[in-house]
Amino acid sequence: MSDSKTPRRSFLTALATAAGATVLAPLLSRRELDAAAAPKGSWDLSWLGQIKGKHRQVFDVVRKMDDVPGPLHRVDGWLNAWRDVYHLEYPQVSSVLAIAGGGFPINVNDAIWAKYKVAEKWQISDGPDKSPDHNVFLDAPATETKRASVRALQARGTIFTQCNNALTAIAKEFALATHDSFDNVYAELVAGLNPGVKLVPAATMLIGLAQEHGCAYESV
Repeated sequence: MSDSKTPRRSFLTALATAAGATVLAPLLSRRELDAAAAPKGSWDLSWLGQIKGKHRQVFDVVRKMDDVPGPLHRVDGWLNAWRDVYHLEYPQVSSVLAIAGGGFPINVNDAIWAKYKVAEKWQISDGPDKSPDHNVFLDAPATETKRASVRALQARGTIFTQCNNALTAIAKEFALATHDSFDNVYAELVAGLNPGVKLVPAATMLIGLAQEHGCAYESV
């Protein structure tokens, strides 16, 4: 009898071992995950290792922006809540924005904004100014001290990213409209991203990687 049970016992032991390995894998592979954050080739995602706050969140900018500061006020509100309730700020809290097509205007400098009429194309107005000629998300007006802005959030440790898939599609549209080559326009858009913006292969990939690095998820 003991011999007949041995194969079943061995099988169950192996199964339990495999299940245990599956459960422990995320804990055991953190070092491997950080090492893999910088893939071969031109993409450097090693900055993901900077997401070290005890409380971490990635904000997925997926909707059309209907106002200014748009989704930035949600990030600002999240940071304020941790500050006001638990007295925690960066680096104890980490925030990341995953920006694709709808949020593209947030990430570009004034020169790109003006040249390609970003306000008109994305239907962005700022109060009485129906077609501002500069990036209205970059800085808050001096009269609106509580308005969220890119630079204010960056000063609080927020990381802004730009989806390359979306940037490629936008470059093709701009190239067609201006009769310029795609390569020229794409290079111009990359160079015209705001300082500190991280270009990533795809926003959906970045969201997954951020979650693997401990971030909660919110769609804004």
